[in-house]
Amino acid sequence: MLDGYVAAIVAGPVSMSPLDWICPLLAIDAEAFNHGDTPEFVAISALALRHKEISQILSTTPNQFEPMHRREPNGDIDARPWRQGFYAAMRLRISAWAPLRDASNVNHGLLLPILLHCRDDQGRPLRGPPRSGRETGHFLRNTYLDIPAAVEALRQYWMPLRYARPR
Repeated sequence: MLDGYVAAIVAGPVSMSPLDWICPLLAIDAEAFNHGDTPEFVAISALALRHKEISQILSTTPNQFEPMHRREPNGDIDARPWRQGFYAAMRLRISAWAPLRDASNVNHGLLLPILLHCRDDQGRPLRGPPRSGRETGHFLRNTYLDIPAAVEALRQYWMPLRYARPR
């Protein structure tokens, strides 16, 4: 879940101060950033390192980006926690994500592999209930394979806005 959250911060529409995304994630006070000998500071450092790693990979070798997904005992990948983490980070600045949340936007599909299994606060699927059928089951089990490309495409989509030069 943490990895998905950090990936959304890196690839999202706005740059955010570490205080603005780490404090809500870890449920800590900003004062924790000032004490290098605490468990909280260790967690802060680990998140900062993963943020730097994701940023560097997406900037230099985006085809090597690999989300950290949970594995089931049978070896299957469960990307739901990663996806929920990504969505949790989106919610920090949900209005900034509005263009891609609009189904009439041609780029709306960039979020599909990520939001497909996410649930709202009432536990309902964000994208509505899936269609029934054998093909749907296969599709749903394998959408995690599209997440790396989707994260890079999201980063590319937001880059002109996120790094716009002042006029």
